Amino acid sequence: MVKSTFAAFADRVARTDWAGNGLSAMTPMRVKTELLAGFTVALALVPEAVAFAFVAGVTPLAGLYAAFIVGLITALFGGRPGMISGATGALAVVMVGLVHDPRIAEGMGPQYLFATVVLMGILQLIAGVFKLGKFMRLVPHPVMLGFVNGLAIVIFLAQLGQFKVPGTAEVGGHGFAGGEWMSGAPLAIMLGLTALTMAIIWGMPKLTKIIPAPLAGIGIVAGIVIGFGLSVPTVGDLASVKGGLPPFAIPTVPFALETLEIIFPYALILAAIGLIESLLTLNLAGEITGKRGGASQECLAQGTANVVTGFFGGMGGCAMIGQSMINVKSGGRTRLSGISAALFLLAFILVGSSLIERIPLAALVGVMFMVVIGTFAWQSLRIMTRIPLMDAFVIVLVTGVTVAYDLATAVVVGVIVSALAYAWNNARRIHVIERDSVRTPGAHVYEIEGPLFFGSTDGFAELFHPETDPDVVIVDFKRSRVVDQSALQALEDLAARYAENGKTLRLRHLSRDCHKLLKRAGQLMVDADDDPDYALAVDYNVRTGVFGGGH
Repeated sequence: MVKSTFAAFADRVARTDWAGNGLSAMTPMRVKTELLAGFTVALALVPEAVAFAFVAGVTPLAGLYAAFIVGLITALFGGRPGMISGATGALAVVMVGLVHDPRIAEGMGPQYLFATVVLMGILQLIAGVFKLGKFMRLVPHPVMLGFVNGLAIVIFLAQLGQFKVPGTAEVGGHGFAGGEWMSGAPLAIMLGLTALTMAIIWGMPKLTKIIPAPLAGIGIVAGIVIGFGLSVPTVGDLASVKGGLPPFAIPTVPFALETLEIIFPYALILAAIGLIESLLTLNLAGEITGKRGGASQECLAQGTANVVTGFFGGMGGCAMIGQSMINVKSGGRTRLSGISAALFLLAFILVGSSLIERIPLAALVGVMFMVVIGTFAWQSLRIMTRIPLMDAFVIVLVTGVTVAYDLATAVVVGVIVSALAYAWNNARRIHVIERDSVRTPGAHVYEIEGPLFFGSTDGFAELFHPETDPDVVIVDFKRSRVVDQSALQALEDLAARYAENGKTLRLRHLSRDCHKLLKRAGQLMVDADDDPDYALAVDYNVRTGVFGGGH
């Protein structure tokens, strides 16, 4: 299993183009587009990584190192070329609880966080080896829409902190909280530059596609600010992005059971959030590009990236829907865009910090606002009155929980509600058609329609009349299925009711899977251990007492 999973890495790297054209698609024009898309993404990664590092309670370089390492490894080996990974707010809001955990000595929070990121990566590797990513197929489409809408709102809220007076905001929630809002001329200039960036991004593709629209927006607005000497918040007002290469260091935490007791719950939550956000982003990218698969490989890539990040002073990360959409909108389709984004980010840290720190935040906010507009599933608002009420409720529920709590909680809640709704709807489907038997004179036939499972057993029991039925009753499962133990118990209880009245209950038209289920439970009265001549029309008696009445 491990060999086959890792073998997929080489195959994925070879097929570098989302459209399926592979290396043959890497023309000079394609390379230029990929590099420019990567440069645009790197510019947008800087303030995000710094802001999320503040949220998590670690230094800005911890966020930048995470964006570089996680972004590079997942770009090389991830499940979908063109996806962007890095430090995210969904993880940061959980990490801050660990960094400030009262059980941890003062100043040791970051070290415990790095150890947690390593353990988080190991758990994600385990998920990849055992191919747990395939369970993402259980996430219904309404949950996907709620996830997309919730993430769009979270991205939007995270940008609002940039409209605070620099140095007055405090960290909290989805971004900067508290602090003093801008007013007067500074606010007007900030809003004007943000709107100008959005207008450029909207209009540039109509003029030319040689330069990615987000990059053009950032470049033009930065030129205006620098050229006219406008006093507006810049990347440098958040924090310095200057640093060296990420240093290797084993987290300095006690190697004791008490340490594991502290970090394991956080690692488990972070691993779940990271994989859910990454796999949902992968599915979203698959819908946009028409490609599927790669879930297990994405788990392995995310796990490897986080293990490495933890040993190099990074705060960990996962796929970023906002930056992935920037990459796609900028023309990025291959692994080259993600790789170049990570390398450009490293170059900013090592040699380009003085230039990057002069970029106005308004330009980057404008880019992210356009990401919000492009990410939000606006069609979900139009279809609210056309889809089942429960699906509409799930979309709103998942959106709200994503904004109020976190992505993992929202997805779990959405899946549970959807599953319960599905079970309820199926429970209401079961009904019966009664007729006299043609093959067995004097017998009465109940033709069951709808699945027999835990949700429908009560309704199933009410369909029969043991007191007034003839001596032989046949339950026909041609249009039904016996699904679970509750169904087995219901059949046994029904047979017992008929036996109490001196009557016989038989089953007919069991499908092969239902026949196997009842036979394994010991409920079928058969003449031999196996049934090589099994046919759907065979009638079977039910053996009672197998489950002891279920009490």
